Amino acid sequence: MRTFQSRPERDLPYSDEFSSAEEYIESLLDFTTNSETFRFLCGGVHILDFFTTEPGVFVAAVPKEWQAFLLEKEPMVLLDFLMRDDLSSLSPNRGPGSPPESLVRYVKDIRKHSLRRSFQPSKPKLPILPRSVALGMKTKKVHEVTHFAGYIDRLAEDIAETRGKDLTHFVDFGSGQNYLGRTLASPPYNKHIVAVESKEANMAGAKDLDILSGLAEKEKRVRNKKLYHRILEATDPSQHNDEEALKRVARELGVTDEELATIDLRSRKEMQATYTVEEGKGTIEYVVGRLEHADLTGVLSQLRGCEEEVDQDKLAMMAVSIHSCGNLSHYGIRSMVLNPCIHAVAIVGCCYNLMTEKLGPPTFKPPFGRPSLQPINARVAREAEKRDPQGFPMSEQVSTYNDDGVRLNITARMMACQAPQNWTEQESSGFFTRHFYRAVLQKMFLDRGVISRIYHGEETDKSVFNTSTNPVVIGSLRKQCYTSFAAYVRGAIAKLTTNSEFNQYNEVITEKMGNITDEEIARYEDEFRDRKRELSAVWSLMAFSACVVESLIVTDRYLFLREHSDIVQDCWVETVFDYRESPRNLVVVGIKR
Repeated sequence: MRTFQSRPERDLPYSDEFSSAEEYIESLLDFTTNSETFRFLCGGVHILDFFTTEPGVFVAAVPKEWQAFLLEKEPMVLLDFLMRDDLSSLSPNRGPGSPPESLVRYVKDIRKHSLRRSFQPSKPKLPILPRSVALGMKTKKVHEVTHFAGYIDRLAEDIAETRGKDLTHFVDFGSGQNYLGRTLASPPYNKHIVAVESKEANMAGAKDLDILSGLAEKEKRVRNKKLYHRILEATDPSQHNDEEALKRVARELGVTDEELATIDLRSRKEMQATYTVEEGKGTIEYVVGRLEHADLTGVLSQLRGCEEEVDQDKLAMMAVSIHSCGNLSHYGIRSMVLNPCIHAVAIVGCCYNLMTEKLGPPTFKPPFGRPSLQPINARVAREAEKRDPQGFPMSEQVSTYNDDGVRLNITARMMACQAPQNWTEQESSGFFTRHFYRAVLQKMFLDRGVISRIYHGEETDKSVFNTSTNPVVIGSLRKQCYTSFAAYVRGAIAKLTTNSEFNQYNEVITEKMGNITDEEIARYEDEFRDRKRELSAVWSLMAFSACVVESLIVTDRYLFLREHSDIVQDCWVETVFDYRESPRNLVVVGIKR
Protein backbone atom coordinates (compact mmCIF):
# COMPACT_ATOMS: atom_id res chain seq x y z
CA MET A 1 0.00 0.00 0.00
CA ARG A 2 1.52 3.29 -1.05
CA THR A 3 2.11 6.33 1.17
CA PHE A 4 -0.51 9.06 0.94
CA GLN A 5 0.76 11.91 -1.23
CA SER A 6 -0.68 14.49 1.18
CA ARG A 7 1.26 13.13 4.12
CA PRO A 8 4.17 15.30 5.36
CA GLU A 9 7.56 13.92 6.29
CA ARG A 10 6.61 13.82 9.98
CA ASP A 11 3.55 12.78 11.94
CA LEU A 12 3.85 16.01 13.93
CA PRO A 13 5.61 19.26 12.92
CA TYR A 14 7.86 19.20 16.01
CA SER A 15 11.14 21.06 16.55
CA ASP A 16 14.38 19.80 15.01
CA GLU A 17 15.70 19.44 18.57
CA PHE A 18 13.76 16.17 18.81
CA SER A 19 14.65 13.02 16.89
CA SER A 20 11.14 11.49 16.89
CA ALA A 21 7.50 12.18 17.66
CA GLU A 22 7.75 9.97 20.76
CA GLU A 23 10.67 12.01 22.12
CA TYR A 24 8.80 15.27 21.47
CA ILE A 25 5.57 14.03 23.09
CA GLU A 26 7.33 12.79 26.23
CA SER A 27 9.22 16.08 26.60
CA LEU A 28 6.02 18.09 25.97
CA LEU A 29 4.09 16.23 28.67
CA ASP A 30 6.98 16.47 31.11
CA PHE A 31 7.34 20.23 30.57
CA THR A 32 3.63 21.05 30.81
CA THR A 33 3.27 19.14 34.08
CA ASN A 34 6.54 20.04 35.80
CA SER A 35 7.35 23.63 34.83
CA GLU A 36 5.85 25.72 37.63
CA THR A 37 6.35 28.93 35.65
CA PHE A 38 4.47 27.51 32.68
CA ARG A 39 1.69 26.22 34.90
CA PHE A 40 1.30 29.63 36.48
CA LEU A 41 1.36 31.57 33.20
CA CYS A 42 -0.98 29.10 31.48
CA GLY A 43 -3.93 28.92 33.82
CA GLY A 44 -2.79 30.64 37.00
CA VAL A 45 -3.38 34.31 36.13
CA HIS A 46 -6.70 36.09 35.93
CA ILE A 47 -6.45 39.71 34.81
CA LEU A 48 -9.40 40.76 36.98
CA ASP A 49 -7.36 39.84 40.08
CA PHE A 50 -4.15 41.45 38.84
CA PHE A 51 -4.17 44.43 41.24
CA THR A 52 -6.50 43.17 43.99
CA THR A 53 -3.63 41.88 46.15
CA GLU A 54 -0.35 43.44 47.18
CA PRO A 55 2.36 43.50 46.02
CA GLY A 56 0.37 42.27 43.02
CA VAL A 57 0.49 39.30 40.69
CA PHE A 58 3.59 40.45 38.81
CA VAL A 59 5.85 40.85 41.83
CA ALA A 60 4.52 37.80 43.65
CA ALA A 61 4.51 35.33 40.78
CA VAL A 62 7.09 36.31 38.15
CA PRO A 63 10.61 35.10 39.03
CA LYS A 64 12.43 37.95 40.76
CA GLU A 65 15.43 37.82 38.43
CA TRP A 66 13.13 38.37 35.42
CA GLN A 67 11.27 41.41 36.67
CA ALA A 68 13.68 44.26 35.89
CA PHE A 69 14.34 42.99 32.36
CA LEU A 70 10.61 42.55 31.60
CA LEU A 71 9.68 46.00 32.88
CA GLU A 72 12.40 47.87 31.01
CA LYS A 73 11.46 46.44 27.61
CA GLU A 74 8.89 48.14 25.40
CA PRO A 75 6.02 45.70 24.68
CA MET A 76 6.92 45.10 21.02
CA VAL A 77 10.63 44.71 21.88
CA LEU A 78 9.66 42.13 24.50
CA LEU A 79 7.53 40.24 21.96
CA ASP A 80 10.49 40.17 19.57
CA PHE A 81 12.68 38.75 22.33
CA LEU A 82 10.13 36.06 23.17
CA MET A 83 9.35 34.91 19.63
CA ARG A 84 11.76 36.20 17.01
CA ASP A 85 15.23 37.14 18.31
CA ASP A 86 18.11 34.72 17.75
CA LEU A 87 18.89 33.60 21.29
CA SER A 88 21.80 31.43 20.22
CA SER A 89 23.87 34.55 19.60
CA LEU A 90 23.59 35.78 23.20
CA SER A 91 26.95 35.93 24.92
CA PRO A 92 27.39 33.80 28.07
CA ASN A 93 29.00 36.82 29.78
CA ARG A 94 26.14 39.23 29.41
CA GLY A 95 26.22 42.66 31.01
CA PRO A 96 23.54 44.93 32.54
CA GLY A 97 20.26 44.97 30.67
CA SER A 98 20.76 41.48 29.28
CA PRO A 99 18.09 38.82 29.80
CA PRO A 100 18.72 36.53 32.79
CA GLU A 101 19.82 33.00 31.96
CA SER A 102 16.71 31.41 33.51
CA LEU A 103 14.43 33.56 31.33
CA VAL A 104 16.38 32.68 28.17
CA ARG A 105 16.11 29.01 29.09
CA TYR A 106 12.35 29.33 29.60
CA VAL A 107 11.88 31.08 26.24
CA LYS A 108 13.88 28.34 24.52
CA ASP A 109 11.74 25.69 26.22
CA ILE A 110 8.52 27.30 24.98
CA ARG A 111 9.89 27.64 21.46
CA LYS A 112 11.06 24.04 21.20
CA HIS A 113 7.80 22.61 22.59
CA SER A 114 5.64 24.68 20.21
CA LEU A 115 4.70 22.87 17.01
CA ARG A 116 6.14 24.49 13.90
CA ARG A 117 3.68 26.66 11.98
CA SER A 118 5.48 27.33 8.68
CA PHE A 119 3.27 26.74 5.65
CA GLN A 120 3.72 25.46 2.11
CA PRO A 121 0.64 25.35 -0.18
CA SER A 122 -0.57 21.87 -1.15
CA LYS A 123 -0.23 22.86 -4.82
CA PRO A 124 1.82 25.67 -6.44
CA LYS A 125 -1.37 27.14 -7.93
CA LEU A 126 -4.84 26.50 -6.59
CA PRO A 127 -8.14 27.38 -8.34
CA ILE A 128 -9.23 30.96 -7.70
CA LEU A 129 -12.64 31.20 -6.07
CA PRO A 130 -15.23 32.66 -8.47
CA ARG A 131 -16.86 35.85 -7.20
CA SER A 132 -20.22 34.07 -6.97
CA VAL A 133 -18.70 31.46 -4.60
CA ALA A 134 -16.60 33.93 -2.59
CA LEU A 135 -19.63 36.09 -1.70
CA GLY A 136 -19.60 37.03 1.98
CA MET A 137 -16.00 35.93 2.55
CA LYS A 138 -13.39 38.26 4.02
CA THR A 139 -9.76 38.01 2.92
CA LYS A 140 -8.94 35.61 5.76
CA LYS A 141 -11.83 33.30 4.87
CA VAL A 142 -10.92 33.31 1.16
CA HIS A 143 -7.39 32.21 2.11
CA GLU A 144 -8.68 29.46 4.40
CA VAL A 145 -11.30 28.11 2.01
CA THR A 146 -9.05 28.25 -1.05
CA HIS A 147 -6.24 26.31 0.58
CA PHE A 148 -8.34 23.86 2.59
CA ALA A 149 -10.61 22.98 -0.35
CA GLY A 150 -7.51 22.24 -2.43
CA TYR A 151 -6.05 20.19 0.42
CA ILE A 152 -9.25 18.18 0.90
CA ASP A 153 -9.52 17.51 -2.83
CA ARG A 154 -5.97 16.17 -3.05
CA LEU A 155 -6.38 14.09 0.12
CA ALA A 156 -9.61 12.60 -1.23
CA GLU A 157 -7.87 11.67 -4.49
CA ASP A 158 -5.10 9.91 -2.56
CA ILE A 159 -7.62 7.98 -0.46
CA ALA A 160 -9.61 6.94 -3.55
CA GLU A 161 -6.47 5.79 -5.37
CA THR A 162 -5.31 3.77 -2.37
CA ARG A 163 -8.70 2.20 -1.64
CA GLY A 164 -9.94 1.89 -5.18
CA LYS A 165 -13.17 3.63 -4.14
CA ASP A 166 -14.23 7.30 -4.17
CA LEU A 167 -15.50 9.07 -1.07
CA THR A 168 -19.24 9.65 -1.39
CA HIS A 169 -19.76 12.64 0.94
CA PHE A 170 -17.92 15.26 2.97
CA VAL A 171 -19.52 16.05 6.35
CA ASP A 172 -18.79 19.58 7.60
CA PHE A 173 -19.10 19.81 11.39
CA GLY A 174 -20.50 23.24 12.26
CA SER A 175 -20.75 24.54 8.69
CA GLY A 176 -21.89 28.08 9.58
CA GLN A 177 -22.42 30.00 6.33
CA ASN A 178 -21.06 26.90 4.52
CA TYR A 179 -18.24 28.71 2.72
CA LEU A 180 -16.12 25.54 2.61
CA GLY A 181 -18.99 23.29 1.58
CA ARG A 182 -20.13 25.69 -1.16
CA THR A 183 -16.60 25.79 -2.57
CA LEU A 184 -16.22 22.01 -2.51
CA ALA A 185 -19.63 21.53 -4.13
CA SER A 186 -18.78 23.98 -6.94
CA PRO A 187 -16.51 23.37 -9.95
CA PRO A 188 -13.79 22.21 -10.21
CA TYR A 189 -14.33 20.06 -7.08
CA ASN A 190 -18.00 19.03 -7.46
CA LYS A 191 -18.16 17.20 -4.12
CA HIS A 192 -21.27 16.02 -2.26
CA ILE A 193 -21.51 18.01 0.97
CA VAL A 194 -23.44 17.33 4.18
CA ALA A 195 -23.52 20.63 6.10
CA VAL A 196 -24.32 20.13 9.79
CA GLU A 197 -25.32 23.37 11.52
CA SER A 198 -27.20 24.07 14.76
CA LYS A 199 -28.26 27.66 14.03
CA GLU A 200 -31.14 27.97 11.58
CA ALA A 201 -30.23 31.61 10.86
CA ASN A 202 -26.80 30.50 9.63
CA MET A 203 -28.40 27.83 7.49
CA ALA A 204 -30.89 30.28 5.96
CA GLY A 205 -28.06 32.66 5.13
CA ALA A 206 -26.04 29.80 3.61
CA LYS A 207 -28.94 28.81 1.36
CA ASP A 208 -29.27 32.40 0.13
CA LEU A 209 -25.58 32.31 -0.81
CA ASP A 210 -26.14 28.95 -2.54
CA ILE A 211 -28.76 30.62 -4.73
CA LEU A 212 -26.44 33.51 -5.57
CA SER A 213 -23.62 31.11 -6.41
CA GLY A 214 -25.82 29.09 -8.75
CA LEU A 215 -25.80 25.89 -6.67
CA ALA A 216 -29.49 26.27 -5.87
CA GLU A 217 -32.55 27.97 -7.32
CA LYS A 218 -35.05 30.13 -5.54
CA GLU A 219 -38.43 28.48 -5.15
CA LYS A 220 -40.72 29.74 -7.89
CA ARG A 221 -43.69 31.73 -6.66
CA VAL A 222 -47.06 31.71 -8.44
CA ARG A 223 -49.46 34.44 -7.35
CA ASN A 224 -52.29 36.73 -8.41
CA LYS A 225 -50.12 39.87 -8.62
CA LYS A 226 -53.03 42.31 -8.98
CA LEU A 227 -54.74 41.04 -5.86
CA TYR A 228 -51.41 40.78 -3.99
CA HIS A 229 -50.53 44.44 -4.64
CA ARG A 230 -54.03 45.52 -3.60
CA ILE A 231 -53.45 43.83 -0.21
CA LEU A 232 -49.98 45.38 0.13
CA GLU A 233 -51.34 48.89 -0.50
CA ALA A 234 -53.85 48.41 2.35
CA THR A 235 -51.25 47.08 4.79
CA ASP A 236 -48.82 49.03 6.95
CA PRO A 237 -45.38 48.79 5.25
CA SER A 238 -43.84 47.53 8.48
CA GLN A 239 -46.02 44.40 8.20
CA HIS A 240 -45.38 43.54 4.55
CA ASN A 241 -43.35 40.48 5.58
CA ASP A 242 -45.90 39.33 8.18
CA GLU A 243 -48.02 36.62 6.57
CA GLU A 244 -50.72 36.69 9.28
CA ALA A 245 -51.06 40.48 9.07
CA LEU A 246 -51.47 40.28 5.30
CA LYS A 247 -54.18 37.63 5.69
CA ARG A 248 -56.07 39.81 8.19
CA VAL A 249 -56.04 42.75 5.77
CA ALA A 250 -57.12 40.48 2.91
CA ARG A 251 -60.17 39.33 4.89
CA GLU A 252 -61.01 42.95 5.77
CA LEU A 253 -60.97 43.68 2.04
CA GLY A 254 -63.43 40.84 1.45
CA VAL A 255 -60.95 38.49 -0.23
CA THR A 256 -62.42 34.99 -0.27
CA ASP A 257 -60.53 31.86 0.79
CA GLU A 258 -60.49 30.72 -2.84
CA GLU A 259 -58.92 34.00 -3.93
CA LEU A 260 -56.47 33.90 -1.01
CA ALA A 261 -55.31 30.47 -2.16
CA THR A 262 -54.06 32.10 -5.38
CA ILE A 263 -51.68 34.36 -3.47
CA ASP A 264 -48.42 33.22 -1.92
CA LEU A 265 -48.00 35.54 1.07
CA ARG A 266 -44.77 34.03 2.44
CA SER A 267 -41.83 36.38 2.93
CA ARG A 268 -38.64 35.91 0.92
CA LYS A 269 -36.94 34.36 3.95
CA GLU A 270 -39.58 31.64 4.06
CA MET A 271 -39.03 30.65 0.44
CA GLN A 272 -37.16 27.39 0.04
CA ALA A 273 -33.97 26.95 -1.95
CA THR A 274 -34.28 24.03 -4.38
CA TYR A 275 -31.31 21.85 -5.28
CA THR A 276 -31.16 19.84 -8.49
CA VAL A 277 -29.09 16.66 -8.47
CA GLU A 278 -27.15 16.22 -11.71
CA GLU A 279 -24.57 13.63 -12.67
CA GLY A 280 -21.03 14.97 -12.29
CA LYS A 281 -22.06 18.04 -10.30
CA GLY A 282 -21.68 18.71 -6.61
CA THR A 283 -24.55 18.84 -4.15
CA ILE A 284 -25.28 20.26 -0.70
CA GLU A 285 -27.59 18.77 1.92
CA TYR A 286 -28.24 20.71 5.12
CA VAL A 287 -28.86 18.98 8.42
CA VAL A 288 -30.22 21.00 11.33
CA GLY A 289 -28.96 19.75 14.64
CA ARG A 290 -26.77 20.54 17.61
CA LEU A 291 -24.17 17.81 17.88
CA GLU A 292 -23.61 16.67 21.46
CA HIS A 293 -21.58 13.60 20.56
CA ALA A 294 -19.80 11.92 17.64
CA ASP A 295 -22.55 9.41 16.74
CA LEU A 296 -23.83 10.56 13.34
CA THR A 297 -26.81 8.19 13.07
CA GLY A 298 -29.26 11.08 13.45
CA VAL A 299 -27.40 13.13 10.85
CA LEU A 300 -27.25 10.29 8.34
CA SER A 301 -30.96 9.53 8.69
CA GLN A 302 -31.71 13.00 7.28
CA LEU A 303 -29.84 12.41 4.03
CA ARG A 304 -31.70 11.90 0.77
CA GLY A 305 -32.56 8.23 0.38
CA CYS A 306 -31.81 7.42 4.04
CA GLU A 307 -35.12 8.44 5.62
CA GLU A 308 -36.16 4.95 6.74
CA GLU A 309 -32.89 3.19 7.52
CA VAL A 310 -29.25 4.21 7.50
CA ASP A 311 -27.19 1.85 5.35
CA GLN A 312 -23.70 2.95 6.35
CA ASP A 313 -22.06 0.30 4.15
CA LYS A 314 -23.01 2.31 1.05
CA LEU A 315 -21.50 5.51 2.39
CA ALA A 316 -17.82 6.47 2.37
CA MET A 317 -17.52 9.87 4.02
CA MET A 318 -14.86 12.28 5.23
CA ALA A 319 -15.48 14.54 8.25
CA VAL A 320 -14.05 18.01 7.62
CA SER A 321 -14.13 21.37 9.32
CA ILE A 322 -12.39 24.73 9.31
CA HIS A 323 -12.27 26.03 12.88
CA SER A 324 -15.01 23.95 14.42
CA CYS A 325 -15.67 25.44 17.84
CA GLY A 326 -14.69 23.74 21.07
CA ASN A 327 -15.82 20.16 21.42
CA LEU A 328 -17.05 20.01 17.80
CA SER A 329 -13.46 19.22 16.85
CA HIS A 330 -13.56 16.28 19.27
CA TYR A 331 -16.81 15.03 17.76
CA GLY A 332 -15.39 15.27 14.26
CA ILE A 333 -12.26 13.31 15.19
CA ARG A 334 -14.19 10.71 17.21
CA SER A 335 -16.68 10.26 14.38
CA MET A 336 -14.20 8.10 12.46
CA VAL A 337 -13.95 5.69 15.40
CA LEU A 338 -17.70 5.53 16.10
CA ASN A 339 -19.23 5.55 12.60
CA PRO A 340 -18.43 2.85 10.00
CA CYS A 341 -19.24 5.25 7.16
CA ILE A 342 -16.62 7.84 8.17
CA HIS A 343 -13.45 6.80 6.33
CA ALA A 344 -11.32 9.89 7.01
CA VAL A 345 -11.17 13.10 9.03
CA ALA A 346 -9.46 16.44 8.40
CA ILE A 347 -10.23 18.86 11.24
CA VAL A 348 -8.83 22.34 11.91
CA GLY A 349 -9.84 23.29 15.45
CA CYS A 350 -10.43 26.64 17.12
CA CYS A 351 -12.15 28.23 20.14
CA TYR A 352 -10.27 26.14 22.69
CA ASN A 353 -11.97 28.15 25.45
CA LEU A 354 -15.25 26.45 24.46
CA MET A 355 -13.83 22.98 25.04
CA THR A 356 -14.75 21.32 28.30
CA GLU A 357 -12.55 19.56 30.87
CA LYS A 358 -12.62 15.83 31.48
CA LEU A 359 -10.37 15.11 34.45
CA GLY A 360 -11.44 17.57 37.13
CA PRO A 361 -9.07 19.01 39.77
CA PRO A 362 -5.82 17.10 40.45
CA THR A 363 -5.33 15.04 43.59
CA PHE A 364 -1.73 15.90 44.43
CA LYS A 365 -0.39 18.86 46.46
CA PRO A 366 0.21 21.64 43.92
CA PRO A 367 2.74 24.48 43.89
CA PHE A 368 1.75 28.03 44.87
CA GLY A 369 -0.74 26.60 47.42
CA ARG A 370 -3.36 25.98 44.71
CA PRO A 371 -4.30 23.20 42.25
CA SER A 372 -2.28 22.74 39.09
CA LEU A 373 -3.37 24.92 36.16
CA GLN A 374 -6.17 26.42 38.22
CA PRO A 375 -6.20 30.20 38.14
CA ILE A 376 -6.53 32.42 41.16
CA ASN A 377 -10.22 32.40 40.42
CA ALA A 378 -12.89 30.22 41.98
CA ARG A 379 -15.21 30.20 38.93
CA VAL A 380 -12.77 28.11 36.93
CA ALA A 381 -12.50 25.60 39.77
CA ARG A 382 -16.25 25.02 39.56
CA GLU A 383 -16.05 24.45 35.81
CA ALA A 384 -13.34 21.80 36.27
CA GLU A 385 -15.65 19.87 38.60
CA LYS A 386 -18.02 19.07 35.72
CA ARG A 387 -15.75 16.26 34.44
CA ASP A 388 -17.25 16.16 30.94
CA PRO A 389 -16.29 12.84 29.27
CA GLN A 390 -16.33 14.66 25.90
CA GLY A 391 -13.76 17.21 27.08
CA PHE A 392 -9.98 17.61 27.03
CA PRO A 393 -7.90 15.49 27.00
CA MET A 394 -9.10 12.98 24.38
CA SER A 395 -6.17 10.56 24.37
CA GLU A 396 -5.41 7.92 26.96
CA GLN A 397 -1.75 8.95 27.09
CA VAL A 398 -2.50 12.55 28.06
CA SER A 399 -5.41 11.53 30.32
CA THR A 400 -3.25 9.18 32.40
CA TYR A 401 0.18 10.83 32.21
CA ASN A 402 1.95 10.33 35.55
CA ASP A 403 -1.25 8.56 36.68
CA ASP A 404 -3.10 11.85 37.16
CA GLY A 405 -3.24 13.25 33.61
CA VAL A 406 -2.62 16.71 32.16
CA ARG A 407 -5.12 19.53 32.71
CA LEU A 408 -5.84 22.78 30.90
CA ASN A 409 -8.41 25.09 32.43
CA ILE A 410 -10.43 27.67 30.50
CA THR A 411 -7.91 30.45 31.18
CA ALA A 412 -5.07 28.44 29.65
CA ARG A 413 -7.22 27.38 26.69
CA MET A 414 -8.44 30.92 26.07
CA MET A 415 -4.84 32.18 25.94
CA ALA A 416 -4.06 29.52 23.29
CA CYS A 417 -6.24 31.52 20.87
CA GLN A 418 -4.19 34.74 21.15
CA ALA A 419 -1.71 34.36 18.22
CA PRO A 420 0.93 36.76 19.63
CA GLN A 421 3.14 36.42 16.53
CA ASN A 422 0.52 38.44 14.64
CA TRP A 423 0.14 41.25 17.18
CA THR A 424 0.81 44.73 15.80
CA GLU A 425 1.90 47.66 17.92
CA GLN A 426 -1.49 49.35 17.59
CA GLU A 427 -3.45 46.21 18.42
CA SER A 428 -1.18 45.43 21.37
CA SER A 429 -1.56 48.92 22.78
CA GLY A 430 -5.34 48.63 22.46
CA PHE A 431 -5.83 45.37 24.31
CA PHE A 432 -3.15 46.12 26.92
CA THR A 433 -5.09 49.31 27.68
CA ARG A 434 -8.43 47.45 27.85
CA HIS A 435 -6.98 44.85 30.23
CA PHE A 436 -5.44 47.61 32.35
CA TYR A 437 -8.83 49.33 32.67
CA ARG A 438 -10.51 46.02 33.59
CA ALA A 439 -7.94 45.26 36.28
CA VAL A 440 -8.01 48.71 37.91
CA LEU A 441 -11.83 48.78 37.91
CA GLN A 442 -11.88 45.46 39.82
CA LYS A 443 -9.58 47.02 42.42
CA MET A 444 -12.06 49.89 42.75
CA PHE A 445 -14.90 47.36 43.13
CA LEU A 446 -12.97 45.59 45.90
CA ASP A 447 -12.14 48.80 47.77
CA ARG A 448 -15.75 50.00 47.60
CA GLY A 449 -17.32 46.70 48.63
CA VAL A 450 -18.89 45.68 45.33
CA ILE A 451 -16.89 42.43 45.42
CA SER A 452 -15.22 40.60 48.28
CA ARG A 453 -12.01 38.72 48.87
CA ILE A 454 -12.00 34.92 48.79
CA TYR A 455 -9.48 32.81 50.70
CA HIS A 456 -8.66 29.37 49.35
CA GLY A 457 -6.81 28.36 52.53
CA GLU A 458 -6.32 29.95 55.94
CA GLU A 459 -7.31 33.62 56.08
CA THR A 460 -4.05 34.36 57.86
CA ASP A 461 -2.26 33.53 54.60
CA LYS A 462 -2.48 36.83 52.70
CA SER A 463 -0.36 35.70 49.75
CA VAL A 464 -1.49 36.28 46.18
CA PHE A 465 -1.79 32.52 45.73
CA ASN A 466 -4.27 32.08 48.57
CA THR A 467 -6.65 34.94 47.80
CA SER A 468 -8.84 36.02 44.92
CA THR A 469 -12.10 37.89 44.40
CA ASN A 470 -15.55 37.18 43.03
CA PRO A 471 -14.98 39.49 40.04
CA VAL A 472 -17.67 41.23 38.02
CA VAL A 473 -17.28 40.09 34.41
CA ILE A 474 -18.56 43.04 32.39
CA GLY A 475 -17.84 41.93 28.84
CA SER A 476 -17.44 44.39 25.99
CA LEU A 477 -18.48 48.04 26.09
CA ARG A 478 -19.11 50.59 23.36
CA LYS A 479 -15.99 51.79 21.54
CA GLN A 480 -16.26 55.26 23.09
CA CYS A 481 -15.85 53.73 26.56
CA TYR A 482 -12.21 52.89 25.83
CA THR A 483 -11.13 56.45 25.04
CA SER A 484 -10.19 57.06 28.69
CA PHE A 485 -10.31 55.32 32.05
CA ALA A 486 -13.04 57.68 33.26
CA ALA A 487 -15.15 56.85 30.19
CA TYR A 488 -14.58 53.14 30.84
CA VAL A 489 -15.69 53.36 34.48
CA ARG A 490 -18.78 55.38 33.60
CA GLY A 491 -19.65 53.00 30.77
CA ALA A 492 -19.25 49.96 33.01
CA ILE A 493 -21.45 51.47 35.73
CA ALA A 494 -24.12 52.34 33.16
CA LYS A 495 -24.11 48.80 31.76
CA LEU A 496 -24.27 47.17 35.19
CA THR A 497 -27.18 49.34 36.34
CA THR A 498 -29.30 49.40 33.16
CA ASN A 499 -28.68 46.12 31.31
CA SER A 500 -31.16 43.40 32.26
CA GLU A 501 -28.41 40.76 32.02
CA PHE A 502 -26.78 42.29 35.11
CA ASN A 503 -29.81 42.58 37.40
CA GLN A 504 -27.89 40.94 40.25
CA TYR A 505 -25.51 43.92 40.31
CA ASN A 506 -27.99 46.79 39.89
CA GLU A 507 -28.50 47.61 43.56
CA VAL A 508 -24.95 47.07 44.79
CA ILE A 509 -23.41 49.07 41.92
CA THR A 510 -25.87 51.92 42.46
CA GLU A 511 -25.17 51.92 46.21
CA LYS A 512 -21.39 51.49 46.14
CA MET A 513 -20.42 53.23 42.88
CA GLY A 514 -23.22 55.72 42.22
CA ASN A 515 -21.46 58.61 43.97
CA ILE A 516 -17.93 58.08 42.66
CA THR A 517 -16.33 61.31 41.44
CA ASP A 518 -14.12 62.00 38.46
CA GLU A 519 -11.37 62.96 40.91
CA GLU A 520 -11.44 59.53 42.58
CA ILE A 521 -11.40 57.78 39.22
CA ALA A 522 -8.37 59.85 38.22
CA ARG A 523 -6.65 59.00 41.51
CA TYR A 524 -6.94 55.28 40.81
CA GLU A 525 -5.61 55.74 37.30
CA ASP A 526 -2.64 57.76 38.58
CA GLU A 527 -1.90 55.18 41.29
CA PHE A 528 -1.69 52.27 38.87
CA ARG A 529 -0.51 53.96 35.65
CA ASP A 530 3.14 53.10 36.24
CA ARG A 531 2.20 49.44 36.75
CA LYS A 532 0.58 49.01 33.33
CA ARG A 533 3.89 47.59 32.07
CA GLU A 534 3.56 44.80 34.66
CA LEU A 535 0.28 43.76 33.09
CA SER A 536 1.47 43.98 29.48
CA ALA A 537 4.60 41.94 30.33
CA VAL A 538 2.61 39.17 32.01
CA TRP A 539 -0.03 39.10 29.25
CA SER A 540 2.74 38.80 26.65
CA LEU A 541 4.36 35.96 28.59
CA MET A 542 0.99 34.23 28.94
CA ALA A 543 0.18 34.43 25.22
CA PHE A 544 3.68 33.31 24.24
CA SER A 545 3.61 30.39 26.68
CA ALA A 546 0.17 29.35 25.46
CA CYS A 547 1.67 28.41 22.07
CA VAL A 548 2.57 25.22 23.96
CA VAL A 549 -1.03 24.89 25.16
CA GLU A 550 -2.26 24.80 21.57
CA SER A 551 0.49 22.33 20.68
CA LEU A 552 -0.62 20.09 23.55
CA ILE A 553 -4.28 20.20 22.44
CA VAL A 554 -3.39 19.30 18.84
CA THR A 555 -0.96 16.58 19.97
CA ASP A 556 -3.67 15.08 22.20
CA ARG A 557 -6.02 14.82 19.20
CA TYR A 558 -3.31 13.18 17.12
CA LEU A 559 -2.59 10.72 19.94
CA PHE A 560 -6.27 9.81 20.19
CA LEU A 561 -6.26 8.70 16.56
CA ARG A 562 -2.92 6.91 16.91
CA GLU A 563 -4.21 4.98 19.93
CA HIS A 564 -7.00 3.52 17.76
CA SER A 565 -4.57 1.76 15.43
CA ASP A 566 -7.03 -1.12 14.95
CA ILE A 567 -9.29 1.37 13.12
CA VAL A 568 -6.93 4.13 12.02
CA GLN A 569 -4.42 3.27 9.30
CA ASP A 570 -2.61 6.59 9.33
CA CYS A 571 -2.77 9.94 11.12
CA TRP A 572 -0.75 13.13 11.17
CA VAL A 573 -0.76 16.90 11.76
CA GLU A 574 0.37 19.59 9.32
CA THR A 575 -0.21 23.25 8.50
CA VAL A 576 -2.82 24.24 5.93
CA PHE A 577 -2.88 28.06 6.18
CA ASP A 578 -0.38 30.88 6.36
CA TYR A 579 -0.10 31.78 10.07
CA ARG A 580 -0.19 35.50 9.23
CA GLU A 581 -3.57 35.04 7.56
CA SER A 582 -5.05 32.41 9.88
CA PRO A 583 -3.08 31.40 12.99
CA ARG A 584 -5.25 28.36 13.80
CA ASN A 585 -3.56 26.57 10.94
CA LEU A 586 -2.94 22.98 12.11
CA VAL A 587 -5.09 20.22 10.61
CA VAL A 588 -5.49 16.83 12.32
CA VAL A 589 -5.84 14.10 9.68
CA GLY A 590 -6.90 10.49 10.12
CA ILE A 591 -7.37 7.75 7.51
CA LYS A 592 -9.34 4.60 8.33
CA ARG A 593 -8.03 1.11 7.59
